[in-house]
Amino acid sequence: MSELRIINTPKAPAAIGPYSQAVVSDGWIYVSGQIPLDPETGEQETGSVAAQTHRVFKNLQAVLEEAGGSLESVVRTTVFLADMDRFGEMNEVYASYFGSHRPARAAVQAARLPRDVQVEIDAVARVTTP
Repeated sequence: MSELRIINTPKAPAAIGPYSQAVVSDGWIYVSGQIPLDPETGEQETGSVAAQTHRVFKNLQAVLEEAGGSLESVVRTTVFLADMDRFGEMNEVYASYFGSHRPARAAVQAARLPRDVQVEIDAVARVTTP
């Protein structure tokens, strides 16, 4: 068993609890749920679900890159939505980031997300650059 490598980058929001932005183990990257916070200001993106999803993907990309991965190395995501009726808005942005790459995905409605955001996404990816 390899050692765990804890990922922490200032290019994504700091964890708001007792967890890390991501953990790398045995060539896999496990990214904690990303929410639409600006890492520089700590301010929450309060716009549309589409705007919040864009911010989430910027954060997700930053963590993946710090860990040695990319969106192309993602094998699975979980999308948490405050309102499943907004799935289409999120999905359009989601598709724009992944293009023809199609990781496995689950999407669920959550009764309440941290800081009352509208979208949160976590991911599992392969390390592509050490």
